[in-house]
Amino acid sequence: MDFKKIKSHAKVNLALNITGKKSSLHKIESIISFIDLYDDILIKKIKSNKHKISFYGKFSKNISKENSILRLLNILEKKKLLKNQNFQIKINKKIPIKAGLGGGSMNAANVLKYFLKEKIVKITKKEIIEICRLIGSDVILGLNSTNTILTSENKMKYFKNCEKIHVLIVKPTFGCSTKYIYSKVRKFHSPKFNKPSRRMFDLNYLKYMRNSLESPAFTHYPKLKNIKKFLDNLSGSIFVRMTGSGSALVAYFRSKKICEKAKKKFHKKYKNCWSMVSKTI
Repeated sequence: MDFKKIKSHAKVNLALNITGKKSSLHKIESIISFIDLYDDILIKKIKSNKHKISFYGKFSKNISKENSILRLLNILEKKKLLKNQNFQIKINKKIPIKAGLGGGSMNAANVLKYFLKEKIVKITKKEIIEICRLIGSDVILGLNSTNTILTSENKMKYFKNCEKIHVLIVKPTFGCSTKYIYSKVRKFHSPKFNKPSRRMFDLNYLKYMRNSLESPAFTHYPKLKNIKKFLDNLSGSIFVRMTGSGSALVAYFRSKKICEKAKKKFHKKYKNCWSMVSKTI
């Protein structure tokens, strides 16, 4: 059997608000897009008594053995949904880890989506939501890689054919712990996205929004704040925002040419940081 190739796109939080806390979990709302940066996932059924998962590529180091794909497979096996079928899964990691780009979560989401599409796994919508929740809070977002507004009431609204935005993504040599950054949140904001609309994806609207996680991240990592200031001052940058809990920062542009010029200037100043020009899909 030949491998099936799947693209697992990175997500960016164009805006993110912490609106409260319920039990040990924070309540969030977010405006989310996916970008033309993706991991390649190769998957096929194998005659073996266990699954084979491997990672290779630029960002394949330091991936935990308890990764999101293994968690997905373990959950499906526990629920007896794979019917003793085993799979070989190879992931070419092109999305930086601990960056707030959702690489691991989107990998699990896209493997689950493949199982559902191929009818390898047959479950209800309610069961899909529950499985995603057991793997990680943002896995559910990867089941539909399109412009999404997540409301504070935990509802999702999708918007197709939005204007494409050019982005410069940068990541310093360190990553951010999602658990730690959320643990330092002290301020909540009133919900703003409970009436989702297409205009929320306009740059003129987005530039006045925020990511509530920047404050604790910048306090712990002052270098992130300095990088954001540098990006803010680049010519043509509409706004700059951290995605997720960091450590990646994203500068948004209307023009690919200006975006590429900005990347050159950034690389001159921060030679050790990873950077990439991409765009929303």
